Amino acid sequence: MNLVRAIDQKFYPNYDENWDDQIFRLRVLDVLGSDMRLLDFGAGAGIVEAMNFKGLARQVCGVDLDKRVTSNSFLDEGKVSDAVEIPYPDASFDIVISDNVMEHLDYPDDVFREIFRVLRPGGKLLFKTPNRTHYMPLIARMTPHRFHQWVNRQRGRHETDTFPTRYLCNSPRQIRRHVASAGFTLQQIELIEGRPEYLRVSVPAYLIGLVYERLVNASPLLAGFRILIIATLLKPESA
Repeated sequence: MNLVRAIDQKFYPNYDENWDDQIFRLRVLDVLGSDMRLLDFGAGAGIVEAMNFKGLARQVCGVDLDKRVTSNSFLDEGKVSDAVEIPYPDASFDIVISDNVMEHLDYPDDVFREIFRVLRPGGKLLFKTPNRTHYMPLIARMTPHRFHQWVNRQRGRHETDTFPTRYLCNSPRQIRRHVASAGFTLQQIELIEGRPEYLRVSVPAYLIGLVYERLVNASPLLAGFRILIIATLLKPESA
């Protein structure tokens, strides 16, 4: 057993490779009903098993610029679509989810307004995205896209599934501004720090990440430096 695995078992025994997606899945299941229509905004090729809600809702649809969305096995229907032109009528969905998409948006205001349009009154948008004030997004903002592809290759992710980042909607302040302009009510923002995935490449890096994780989880005053943002937005009944 190598030392990285030993640290895993000692400090993070309940974590798997996609712990953040598992947390997000639980948040979605908390509000998802079997009679609902769900839209996965940025569904892609369906490579994250935790985002498979097929059979748990009346219908699961997905949109993405990636043409592989049309063969995504997690969806009842997948459509190729630009983020600001969702090809569904007004008030089509009870819930919209988005997993690691908001950091890639060029025009967040336009996207939120479009999601608002396709949600029924009383419907919810839940999304997960990295926090721009965490060290990993800070590094990502200072490095080229080719470097991001290389890092993800080391973590077993194909470069075609690594997309350019913008970080225009990736802090509580940014989120509050964008969702208010679209008409949403912000119900909750969670800030979560867990196992330091990107630093598990070596023992020294992992130990630095471990200390950081313990530090930012030690006080609510440091919550703004945690890696994960999960937001829940409501389209008011009166909309």
